[in-house]
Amino acid sequence: MHDLRLGFAYLARGQRWVARHRKQFGFGLVPGLITLVLYLAALTSLALWGTDFTAWATPFADDWSTPWQGLFRGFLTAVLLALALLLAVLTFTAVTLLLGQPFYESLSEKVDRDVSPDGTAPESGLPLWRELLVSARDSLRVLARALVWAVLLFALGFVPFVGQTVVPVVGFFVTGYFLTEELTAVALQRRGVELRERLSLLRSRRTMIWGFGTPLGLAFLVPFVAVLLMPGAVAGATLMARDLLGEEIREDRADGAGHGKTLDGRPADTGSVSR
Repeated sequence: MHDLRLGFAYLARGQRWVARHRKQFGFGLVPGLITLVLYLAALTSLALWGTDFTAWATPFADDWSTPWQGLFRGFLTAVLLALALLLAVLTFTAVTLLLGQPFYESLSEKVDRDVSPDGTAPESGLPLWRELLVSARDSLRVLARALVWAVLLFALGFVPFVGQTVVPVVGFFVTGYFLTEELTAVALQRRGVELRERLSLLRSRRTMIWGFGTPLGLAFLVPFVAVLLMPGAVAGATLMARDLLGEEIREDRADGAGHGKTLDGRPADTGSVSR
C-alpha cells in the first residue's frame, strides 16, 4: 500500500510541477492536441463508415435474410469500434510521445535540473533522428506486449461474471503499467537505460507503477483530459524514474521532499546510477 500511495504521489507531484511552470505546461500541450485531433478524425471516420467497411469485408452475408444480416454486421461494427477505442487508449501515449519527442525531452530535462542537487540533467548524446528511431522501436515492442494482453483480456471478457468484474479491473492495471513504461521511457532513455532493463525496473516496483499509471489510465479514457494531464504525467514520470534509479531529489518548495532523498524519504543510492 505504501508504494501504491507513492506512485500516486509522483503523479500528483508532476501535475503540481507543471502548474508552477506554466510555460512548460503550455509547451507540453502541443503534441497531445495534435494526437487528439488525429485520433478523433480516425474514430469519427470509423463511426461514420464502419458499417460500410463491415459490409465490404463480409460479402458472404449479402444474401442473408433479415434480420440476421443486420444483426451480424451490426455486431461486427460494434466489435470493430470497441477494438478501435481500446487501441486508441493503449497507443495514445506512445503516439503522443513519439510526435512530441523534442517537447517532452525538453520538459523532462527541466524537471531533472529542477530537482537535481547539482542542477544538471543527464543527456543521451544522440542526434534527434536517432532518439526518434529508438523511441519508435521501443514503443512498437511495448505495443506488441500490450496487444497480447488486450487480446487475452478481450477473450476473457466473454467468461460469465469474471468477464464483467475481474477482467475490467485487471485491464486498467495492465493499461496503467504500459502507460507508465512509455512515460518513464522519456527520462530513462536519456540515461541510456535499454527497454529490457526498464521493464525490469518497473517490475521491481510494480505496486508503485500501478499507483502512478492506473489512475492516469482511467483519466485517459476522456480524450481531452489525457491532453491536459500529459505534461504533468511526463514530469511525474521523470521524478519516479529518479526514484527507480535511486537518484537524489532535491528539496522542492511545494512538496518538501528532503534533500538527498527520494519522495518517500529513503536515502538515495547515488552510487548505482552513474551512466
